[in-house]
Amino acid sequence: MMILGIPASEFAVLVVAILIAGALTGIFAGLLGIGGAAISVPVMYEVFKALGVADEVRMQLCVGTALALIVPTSIRSYFAHRAKGAVDDRILKIWALPIIGGVLIGSFIAYFASAEVFKLLFVAFASLMAMKLLFGRESWRLGNELPGIGVTAAVGLVIGIISALMGIGGGAYSVLFLTLYGVSIHRAVATSSGVGVLISLPGVIGYMIAGWPQQALMPPLSVGYVSFLAVALFAPVSVLAAPYGARMAHSWPRRRLEVAFAIFLLVVAVRFFASLMGWF
Repeated sequence: MMILGIPASEFAVLVVAILIAGALTGIFAGLLGIGGAAISVPVMYEVFKALGVADEVRMQLCVGTALALIVPTSIRSYFAHRAKGAVDDRILKIWALPIIGGVLIGSFIAYFASAEVFKLLFVAFASLMAMKLLFGRESWRLGNELPGIGVTAAVGLVIGIISALMGIGGGAYSVLFLTLYGVSIHRAVATSSGVGVLISLPGVIGYMIAGWPQQALMPPLSVGYVSFLAVALFAPVSVLAAPYGARMAHSWPRRRLEVAFAIFLLVVAVRFFASLMGWF
Protein backbone atom coordinates (compact mmCIF):
# COMPACT_ATOMS: atom_id res chain seq x y z
CA MET A 1 0.00 0.00 0.00
CA MET A 2 1.33 3.44 -0.98
CA ILE A 3 0.65 6.74 0.77
CA LEU A 4 1.67 9.91 -1.08
CA GLY A 5 3.99 7.84 -3.24
CA ILE A 6 5.88 5.93 -0.51
CA PRO A 7 5.24 2.54 1.20
CA ALA A 8 2.78 2.68 4.09
CA SER A 9 5.35 1.24 6.56
CA GLU A 10 7.87 3.96 5.71
CA PHE A 11 5.19 6.62 5.87
CA ALA A 12 4.21 5.41 9.37
CA VAL A 13 7.82 5.77 10.55
CA LEU A 14 7.96 9.29 9.13
CA VAL A 15 4.71 10.22 10.87
CA VAL A 16 6.01 8.96 14.23
CA ALA A 17 9.25 10.91 13.74
CA ILE A 18 7.28 14.07 12.95
CA LEU A 19 5.05 13.63 16.01
CA ILE A 20 8.06 13.16 18.32
CA ALA A 21 9.78 16.18 16.79
CA GLY A 22 6.56 18.14 17.20
CA ALA A 23 6.47 17.38 20.92
CA LEU A 24 10.10 18.45 21.34
CA THR A 25 9.41 21.60 19.32
CA GLY A 26 6.61 22.58 21.68
CA ILE A 27 8.70 21.92 24.78
CA PHE A 28 11.56 24.04 23.44
CA ALA A 29 9.11 26.82 22.52
CA GLY A 30 7.85 26.99 26.10
CA LEU A 31 11.20 26.36 27.79
CA LEU A 32 13.41 28.71 25.81
CA GLY A 33 10.99 31.02 24.03
CA ILE A 34 12.02 29.63 20.63
CA GLY A 35 10.14 28.01 17.79
CA GLY A 36 12.12 24.78 17.57
CA ALA A 37 13.10 25.08 13.89
CA ALA A 38 16.40 23.33 14.63
CA ILE A 39 14.36 20.20 15.32
CA SER A 40 11.58 20.58 12.78
CA VAL A 41 13.72 21.60 9.78
CA PRO A 42 16.02 18.53 9.67
CA VAL A 43 13.10 16.14 10.23
CA MET A 44 11.05 17.77 7.51
CA TYR A 45 14.07 17.75 5.20
CA GLU A 46 14.12 13.95 5.36
CA VAL A 47 10.35 13.72 5.03
CA PHE A 48 10.31 15.90 1.93
CA LYS A 49 13.24 13.94 0.52
CA ALA A 50 11.25 10.70 0.92
CA LEU A 51 8.30 12.39 -0.78
CA GLY A 52 10.52 13.23 -3.74
CA VAL A 53 10.63 17.02 -3.34
CA ALA A 54 13.29 18.51 -5.63
CA ASP A 55 16.60 19.55 -4.06
CA GLU A 56 16.37 23.11 -5.38
CA VAL A 57 13.23 23.88 -3.35
CA ARG A 58 13.48 21.47 -0.41
CA MET A 59 15.34 23.74 2.02
CA GLN A 60 13.07 26.69 1.27
CA LEU A 61 10.05 24.46 1.87
CA CYS A 62 11.48 23.40 5.24
CA VAL A 63 12.12 26.99 6.32
CA GLY A 64 8.69 28.22 5.24
CA THR A 65 6.96 25.31 6.95
CA ALA A 66 9.04 25.86 10.10
CA LEU A 67 7.77 29.44 10.23
CA ALA A 68 4.20 28.14 9.93
CA LEU A 69 4.84 25.78 12.85
CA ILE A 70 6.05 28.66 15.00
CA VAL A 71 2.62 30.31 14.81
CA PRO A 72 0.65 27.94 17.08
CA THR A 73 3.56 27.04 19.39
CA SER A 74 4.51 30.68 19.95
CA ILE A 75 0.93 31.73 20.57
CA ARG A 76 0.39 28.94 23.11
CA SER A 77 3.78 29.59 24.73
CA TYR A 78 3.12 33.35 24.86
CA PHE A 79 -0.20 32.97 26.68
CA ALA A 80 1.29 30.37 29.05
CA HIS A 81 4.06 32.80 30.03
CA ARG A 82 1.68 35.75 30.16
CA ALA A 83 -0.58 33.87 32.54
CA LYS A 84 2.36 33.84 34.95
CA GLY A 85 2.84 37.61 34.52
CA ALA A 86 6.31 37.18 33.02
CA VAL A 87 5.84 38.84 29.60
CA ASP A 88 6.93 42.46 29.12
CA ASP A 89 4.30 43.73 26.67
CA ARG A 90 5.94 47.16 26.62
CA ILE A 91 8.95 45.69 24.78
CA LEU A 92 6.71 43.80 22.37
CA LYS A 93 4.88 47.02 21.48
CA ILE A 94 8.19 48.72 20.62
CA TRP A 95 9.32 45.73 18.57
CA ALA A 96 6.07 44.97 16.72
CA LEU A 97 6.45 47.09 13.57
CA PRO A 98 10.27 46.87 13.27
CA ILE A 99 10.23 43.07 13.59
CA ILE A 100 7.46 42.70 11.01
CA GLY A 101 9.36 45.03 8.67
CA GLY A 102 12.55 43.02 9.22
CA VAL A 103 10.74 39.77 8.41
CA LEU A 104 9.49 41.21 5.14
CA ILE A 105 13.01 42.32 4.23
CA GLY A 106 14.46 38.94 5.26
CA SER A 107 11.85 37.06 3.24
CA PHE A 108 12.76 39.12 0.17
CA ILE A 109 16.47 38.34 0.68
CA ALA A 110 15.71 34.66 1.25
CA TYR A 111 14.10 34.49 -2.18
CA PHE A 112 17.54 35.01 -3.76
CA ALA A 113 20.00 33.68 -1.13
CA SER A 114 21.30 30.09 -1.08
CA ALA A 115 20.86 27.62 1.79
CA GLU A 116 24.58 27.94 2.62
CA VAL A 117 24.07 31.58 3.55
CA PHE A 118 21.37 30.65 6.07
CA LYS A 119 23.52 27.95 7.66
CA LEU A 120 26.64 30.12 7.93
CA LEU A 121 24.71 32.92 9.61
CA PHE A 122 23.20 30.57 12.17
CA VAL A 123 26.54 28.93 13.01
CA ALA A 124 28.10 32.34 13.71
CA PHE A 125 25.28 33.83 15.77
CA ALA A 126 24.41 30.65 17.70
CA SER A 127 28.04 30.02 18.65
CA LEU A 128 28.57 33.56 19.93
CA MET A 129 25.40 33.48 22.01
CA ALA A 130 26.21 30.06 23.45
CA MET A 131 29.67 31.23 24.53
CA LYS A 132 28.16 34.25 26.22
CA LEU A 133 25.69 32.10 28.17
CA LEU A 134 28.25 29.46 29.17
CA PHE A 135 31.17 31.69 30.08
CA GLY A 136 29.62 35.10 30.55
CA ARG A 137 29.40 36.74 33.94
CA GLU A 138 26.66 38.69 35.62
CA SER A 139 28.82 41.79 35.18
CA TRP A 140 28.74 41.42 31.38
CA ARG A 141 26.10 44.03 30.73
CA LEU A 142 25.61 46.73 28.16
CA GLY A 143 23.38 48.51 30.65
CA ASN A 144 21.04 48.06 33.57
CA GLU A 145 18.02 49.10 31.55
CA LEU A 146 17.01 48.92 27.92
CA PRO A 147 18.30 51.66 25.58
CA GLY A 148 16.01 54.23 24.00
CA ILE A 149 13.07 53.35 21.80
CA GLY A 150 15.06 54.05 18.60
CA VAL A 151 17.87 51.62 19.43
CA THR A 152 15.48 48.97 20.72
CA ALA A 153 13.37 49.29 17.57
CA ALA A 154 16.49 48.96 15.37
CA VAL A 155 17.43 45.76 17.18
CA GLY A 156 13.92 44.46 16.48
CA LEU A 157 14.41 45.16 12.78
CA VAL A 158 17.66 43.16 12.74
CA ILE A 159 16.05 40.30 14.69
CA GLY A 160 13.25 40.16 12.13
CA ILE A 161 15.67 40.03 9.17
CA ILE A 162 17.90 37.33 10.65
CA SER A 163 14.98 35.21 11.83
CA ALA A 164 13.33 35.26 8.41
CA LEU A 165 16.59 34.14 6.81
CA MET A 166 16.88 31.21 9.21
CA GLY A 167 13.25 30.20 9.63
CA ILE A 168 13.35 30.65 13.40
CA GLY A 169 11.23 32.50 15.93
CA GLY A 170 13.88 35.02 16.98
CA GLY A 171 13.94 33.89 20.61
CA ALA A 172 17.70 33.31 20.65
CA TYR A 173 18.47 36.87 19.58
CA SER A 174 15.84 38.63 21.63
CA VAL A 175 16.84 36.73 24.78
CA LEU A 176 20.49 37.70 24.25
CA PHE A 177 19.66 41.37 23.77
CA LEU A 178 17.31 41.55 26.76
CA THR A 179 19.68 39.79 29.17
CA LEU A 180 22.57 42.07 28.16
CA TYR A 181 20.44 44.96 29.37
CA GLY A 182 19.61 43.45 32.74
CA VAL A 183 16.34 41.66 31.98
CA SER A 184 16.16 38.36 33.88
CA ILE A 185 16.48 35.18 31.82
CA HIS A 186 12.98 34.06 32.81
CA ARG A 187 11.38 37.37 31.77
CA ALA A 188 13.48 37.47 28.58
CA VAL A 189 12.40 33.96 27.58
CA ALA A 190 8.76 34.76 28.30
CA THR A 191 8.86 37.98 26.27
CA SER A 192 10.63 36.19 23.42
CA SER A 193 7.70 33.85 23.01
CA GLY A 194 5.75 36.88 21.79
CA VAL A 195 8.54 37.72 19.35
CA GLY A 196 7.91 34.35 17.70
CA VAL A 197 4.33 35.39 16.97
CA LEU A 198 5.47 38.68 15.39
CA ILE A 199 7.97 36.86 13.17
CA SER A 200 6.04 33.79 12.10
CA LEU A 201 2.80 35.32 10.78
CA PRO A 202 4.32 37.68 8.17
CA GLY A 203 7.06 35.13 7.48
CA VAL A 204 4.55 32.47 6.48
CA ILE A 205 2.82 34.86 4.11
CA GLY A 206 6.15 35.86 2.57
CA TYR A 207 7.25 32.27 1.96
CA MET A 208 3.91 31.28 0.46
CA ILE A 209 4.21 34.14 -2.01
CA ALA A 210 7.91 33.48 -2.73
CA GLY A 211 7.28 29.81 -3.48
CA TRP A 212 4.22 30.26 -5.64
CA PRO A 213 6.19 30.22 -8.94
CA GLN A 214 7.57 26.80 -7.89
CA GLN A 215 4.17 25.36 -6.96
CA ALA A 216 4.48 22.49 -9.47
CA LEU A 217 7.50 21.15 -7.53
CA MET A 218 5.77 21.16 -4.15
CA PRO A 219 4.28 18.10 -2.38
CA PRO A 220 0.51 17.71 -1.94
CA LEU A 221 -1.31 20.18 0.33
CA SER A 222 1.35 22.89 -0.03
CA VAL A 223 1.00 26.59 -0.78
CA GLY A 224 4.26 28.05 -2.02
CA TYR A 225 7.06 27.17 0.39
CA VAL A 226 4.66 26.03 3.15
CA SER A 227 3.55 22.41 3.55
CA PHE A 228 0.26 22.26 5.39
CA LEU A 229 0.53 18.46 5.57
CA ALA A 230 3.58 18.80 7.82
CA VAL A 231 1.90 21.58 9.78
CA ALA A 232 -1.15 19.37 10.37
CA LEU A 233 1.04 16.65 11.91
CA PHE A 234 3.42 18.89 13.84
CA ALA A 235 1.17 21.63 15.15
CA PRO A 236 -1.29 19.77 17.45
CA VAL A 237 1.48 17.95 19.32
CA SER A 238 3.73 21.01 19.63
CA VAL A 239 0.87 23.19 20.89
CA LEU A 240 -0.02 20.64 23.57
CA ALA A 241 3.64 20.36 24.66
CA ALA A 242 4.40 24.12 24.86
CA PRO A 243 2.83 24.72 28.32
CA TYR A 244 4.97 21.92 29.80
CA GLY A 245 8.08 23.73 28.60
CA ALA A 246 6.77 27.00 30.03
CA ARG A 247 6.28 25.38 33.45
CA MET A 248 9.81 23.98 33.30
CA ALA A 249 11.17 27.46 32.49
CA HIS A 250 9.62 28.94 35.63
CA SER A 251 10.64 26.09 37.93
CA TRP A 252 14.28 25.71 36.86
CA PRO A 253 17.06 27.75 38.52
CA ARG A 254 18.48 30.62 36.44
CA ARG A 255 21.85 28.95 35.78
CA ARG A 256 20.30 25.66 34.66
CA LEU A 257 18.10 27.51 32.19
CA GLU A 258 21.10 29.43 30.80
CA VAL A 259 23.14 26.24 30.37
CA ALA A 260 20.22 24.47 28.69
CA PHE A 261 19.83 27.40 26.32
CA ALA A 262 23.57 27.40 25.51
CA ILE A 263 23.70 23.64 24.90
CA PHE A 264 20.72 23.91 22.59
CA LEU A 265 22.43 26.65 20.57
CA LEU A 266 25.70 24.70 20.31
CA VAL A 267 23.98 21.52 19.14
CA VAL A 268 22.18 23.45 16.42
CA ALA A 269 25.35 25.29 15.41
CA VAL A 270 27.25 22.01 15.06
CA ARG A 271 24.45 20.48 13.02
CA PHE A 272 24.40 23.37 10.56
CA PHE A 273 28.19 23.49 10.34
CA ALA A 274 28.35 19.78 9.53
CA SER A 275 25.71 20.26 6.86
CA LEU A 276 27.60 23.27 5.50
CA MET A 277 30.78 21.17 5.23
CA GLY A 278 28.89 18.36 3.47
CA TRP A 279 29.42 15.82 6.27
CA PHE A 280 25.74 14.83 6.16
